[in-house]
Amino acid sequence: MKVEGLLFDPRSGMYILLLQQIDGKGTLPIWIGKPEADSIALALGKVITPRPLTHDLVKNAFDALDVKATRIVITEIIENTYYALIHVNDGNREVTIDSRPSDAVAIALRVQVPIFVEEDVLEVRKADELEEWLKNLKPEDFGNIM
Repeated sequence: MKVEGLLFDPRSGMYILLLQQIDGKGTLPIWIGKPEADSIALALGKVITPRPLTHDLVKNAFDALDVKATRIVITEIIENTYYALIHVNDGNREVTIDSRPSDAVAIALRVQVPIFVEEDVLEVRKADELEEWLKNLKPEDFGNIM
């Protein structure tokens, strides 16, 4: 998957992280908070902040400990809550770290690792709630598209 962009949902006051299949047409919308959206937007824009933000701190910790993230995987959705894992390797073993997808994506963009989504998660979202959301909007509803 790749990050297609961020949209602002004026009805909920939340942002939508849009993940797009690289070799397909599937899109996965994930509603996220403003801090995570801001962090993802900074990473997409390759903006360097004067001091490390939380996701930069995680990247710095990985670097200092000589641990490499290898991929992130959005593993499941339970009652409209997504779950993700960050896979890291220290050269001897691989471990997984439980994460919110928005945090995992913000880290993946910083350490430049692939983003995967389990097929089951995409199947659950075949009804495509983003499409439903978009067809109820008027042009003036589109705010802060990143």
